Amino acid sequence: MTKIKTIAMAALAALMNASCSETDYMTFDTERNGVYFTKDTLNFSFGVTPIEVKTYTYRVPFRIMGTTATQPRSVKYSIDPALTTATQGVQYNIGEAVVQPDSINGYIPVEILRDGLEGTYATGYTKYRLHLILEENENFRPTLDSLSQHRILTFDNAIEQPEWLSAHGEKVWDTATLGVWHPYKFIKMVEYFHALADILPETYKKMAEAYGENLEHIPYGDPYVYRTIFKKYIYAPMYDFFSDPANHDMIVEAYPDFPFDFPNPY
Repeated sequence: MTKIKTIAMAALAALMNASCSETDYMTFDTERNGVYFTKDTLNFSFGVTPIEVKTYTYRVPFRIMGTTATQPRSVKYSIDPALTTATQGVQYNIGEAVVQPDSINGYIPVEILRDGLEGTYATGYTKYRLHLILEENENFRPTLDSLSQHRILTFDNAIEQPEWLSAHGEKVWDTATLGVWHPYKFIKMVEYFHALADILPETYKKMAEAYGENLEHIPYGDPYVYRTIFKKYIYAPMYDFFSDPANHDMIVEAYPDFPFDFPNPY
C-alpha cells in the first residue's frame, strides 16, 4: 500500500510539473515580446528656448518585455486622428520607433516644428495633441493594460511668466529692474544665465541649484544673493541687446508687442 501511495504521489507531481511548464510556455511567447509606454505625462513647450531654435525632437519612451537581441527591432505604432489636433508636416514630423541591440528601451522620435505652432503672447497659444498607440508587429505585441498602450503628447510655443511669488503667494516681476513683463525678456534672461556656465562654472552650479536651471524659482523675484552677478552678466547684456538698433527689426518680427523699455542697470 505504501508503494502504491508513493507511485501515485510521484505521478501527481509529474502531472503538476507538466501543467506548470505548459502554462509558462503559453504565457511567454518568445516570438512576440511585450512593449509598453513608460512615461505617463508627455508635455513640451519651447518656452524659454531661444527664438532661433526652430525644431525640437521629443522622444516618447517605451520599454520591451522579454529578451534583448543582437540586431535592431522595429516597434509598430499608429496615430489616432480622432484625438490628434496636430498636423504632420506642419506642427510635427515623426520617425521610426526602434529598439537598439542589447537594449530594452526605445522611443518614438517626434520632431516638433516651432514655426507651425500658432498663437502669440498677446492672443494666447494653441496647445496641440498627438495621440500615439502601440500596435502589434512581428517583433512585439502591446502588453500590460490598455492605458500602457496609449499616450498623448501635448506641445505648444507658450512662454509663461515664471512662478516668482511674493510673501502673499502672488506672482511678482521686478519692473524697476526688468521693465514690464514680456516673454522675450525672460528668454534672454535665461539665455544669458546659461552662458554663465562657461564664465563662472562653479557659481553657475550654485545658482542653478538655488533658482532652477531655467530660473523658475527666484524667491520674491529678487536674486539678492547673486545680485551683482545678475547685474553684470545678465541685466547689462540684456540692456545692450534690446537697445541695439541692429536687433530691432528681428525682435519686432517675432514679437510685435515688445515694449523696448528694459532699464539700464547702471
